[in-house]
Amino acid sequence: MMSSSGASKQRFEISNKYGEKLVGVLHSTGSKNLVILCHGFHASKDDIQFINIISALTREGISALHFDFSGNGESEGELKFGDFRKEADDLLAMVLYFSEKNFKICAICGLSKGGNVVLFYASMHNDAPLIINVSGCFTLKRGLEGRLGKDFIQRIKKDGFIDVMDKAGKVDYRVNEASLMDYLATDMRAVCLAIDKKCRICTVHGSADTDVPLEDAYEFDKSISNHKLHIVEGADHCYLAHLEQLGSSVVDLIKSAQVLDAPAAPLT
Repeated sequence: MMSSSGASKQRFEISNKYGEKLVGVLHSTGSKNLVILCHGFHASKDDIQFINIISALTREGISALHFDFSGNGESEGELKFGDFRKEADDLLAMVLYFSEKNFKICAICGLSKGGNVVLFYASMHNDAPLIINVSGCFTLKRGLEGRLGKDFIQRIKKDGFIDVMDKAGKVDYRVNEASLMDYLATDMRAVCLAIDKKCRICTVHGSADTDVPLEDAYEFDKSISNHKLHIVEGADHCYLAHLEQLGSSVVDLIKSAQVLDAPAAPLT
């Protein structure tokens, strides 16, 4: 199947180390330069932000891959509130699978929680020359009361879980005690300091992001030695009015990092 950009589009399934099925889509331009995209919390590979980034990449002759983390979208498993390490394991399964097919993983890009995951991955595996953190959260404890309600620690210790409701009053997702404690124990500064200094890290952040304030991007900039910060003026957390700028920003960062082998000819 051909995508709108002219790249071939192929759905695939692989297993993670836990035996769960992971579902992804490869957009191949004929180039072995591959960018892997990682979605945010309670989201999927089909988020509109990714569609725009993929279009920008494939227009430049760069192949792209997006997939569902375990417990999300079409992939098997249980949705977890934190579990950055397990999602980093899911990402590793993708890296290994496509490396064996002789793709060059030239960059890994994560959006929102996916931004945290790709930084976790970089702290665990030094096998990608460029990591792009789009709107990841540095101060993880911020905003939890607004999401989980007041006295959430006492309530989850009493009941073992908290159900988060949607606008219709139905259960949107469940947060269990183990996943919340893992989330609260996560220190993003320590994660950043563990990243190999040879790995280039870029942070993209919207100046009008109210979900994850811009100050978090500056904290990443202070905590990562080999780091470049790119601010998209006026963009909120979802970039809905700045999708083209997001796509072009990601492409420009990849091209300026000089991580590409000779790419395929740009698609017109």
